[in-house]
Amino acid sequence: MKVVALISGGKDSCYNMMQCVAAGHQIVALANLRPAQTDELDSYMYQTVGHQGIELYADAMDLPLYRHIIQGSSMDTSRDYSKTEGDEVEDLHQLLHLVKEKEGVEGVSVGAILSDYQRVRVENVCMRLGLQPLAYLWRRDQELLLHEMISSNLHAILIKVAAFGLDPEKHLGKSLADMKPHLKQLSTKYGVHICGEGGEYETFTLDCPLFKKKIVIDAAETVIHSADAFAPVGYLRFTKMHTEDKHGVTFPADNNVFL
Repeated sequence: MKVVALISGGKDSCYNMMQCVAAGHQIVALANLRPAQTDELDSYMYQTVGHQGIELYADAMDLPLYRHIIQGSSMDTSRDYSKTEGDEVEDLHQLLHLVKEKEGVEGVSVGAILSDYQRVRVENVCMRLGLQPLAYLWRRDQELLLHEMISSNLHAILIKVAAFGLDPEKHLGKSLADMKPHLKQLSTKYGVHICGEGGEYETFTLDCPLFKKKIVIDAAETVIHSADAFAPVGYLRFTKMHTEDKHGVTFPADNNVFL
C-alpha cells in the first residue's frame, strides 16, 4: 500500500513509519501541519514544537514533504467528531486531500498511542477521504514500546518537558536512551506516562533506520514557557540545523547532541 506518513518530528510518528515499512507498505510522502507564527500552538491534535526542523525530514528520507499551516482551532471537542468549519481537524483534511491527489496514497501512517481524541479525528478524516489509517502503536504497552524504539536505533531527543521531575535545564536535549531510567522512575513513583502520552514531554527524531541522512542540530536555545517551581515547562527552539550523510553509521543510542 502506498502510504503518506503524518510526521511531527517526534519518536511516535517516526517509529510508526518503521512499522509500516516492516508490514510491507511503501512510504511515498511525508505530511506535516505547522503553526503560522509561533513555536508551539495550543493544540489538542498536533505537536508543533520543533517544527523548524521538519523540512530536513524530506532531505533525510529523500521523500516529498507536504506542509499546511494550522489555521483552525479546537472547536468540536466532543467525543465523536463531525465535520466542523474552522476546526483544526479540517486543516488535516485539506492536507491529506492534497497528498492523495498528488501521490495517489491509499493509507496514512499515524503515530497515535493512547489519545482517543486524536484517533477519532484522524479516523474521521481518513474515512471521508477513503484512506486507511495505519496506527501500529495504538494501545501498546508504553514501557515495552519505549524499549523497542531505543533498541531499533531510533535516536530521538527531548525537546519539551512539562511534568514534575523533568527540568528544562537538565533534560532538554537528552536522548531517549539516556532518559529511560529516569522516565521509568517517574512512571513508578508518580504515574508519569513513560512515553509522554500525558503531555509530560515531546521529542524530535534525529536518526532512524529509514533515514538516508541524519539530522544534526548546530544550535538551539532553551525557552522557558512556565517557570513553575514544581513542574517548569520549557522547550528547545532550533536555530541552526543540517543533514549529514550517514556512511552506514547511525548515532549511538545514548548520544547527547549537546555534549
